[in-house]
Amino acid sequence: MIGSLLPAASPVMVAIGRLHIWDKLQHFGAYLALSFLPVIGFRHRRRGIMAGLSMFVLGVLLEAGQHFSPGRSVELGDVIANGVGVSCGALLGLPFRTLIAIL
Repeated sequence: MIGSLLPAASPVMVAIGRLHIWDKLQHFGAYLALSFLPVIGFRHRRRGIMAGLSMFVLGVLLEAGQHFSPGRSVELGDVIANGVGVSCGALLGLPFRTLIAIL
């Protein structure tokens, strides 16, 4: 999310590249968190799930926006990693939501 639309040669993107972490794993982790938090944080379960799942739309739009960013390209693999992360985050959030309600 930090460098979603930054040019590839920007200092932030260069620094992220130096981490040597597979970019699909970065996408997965970011979107897992983005979907997990609303699922556990919203008062109404359904709204939390909808907000969490809507992060997939955000990922698609940000990925499409990379088409207009110098040195960046749209990758289907990134969209898939985002979707898997969103799904896992929402599914992981449901039992945590139940656990939080018990406490």
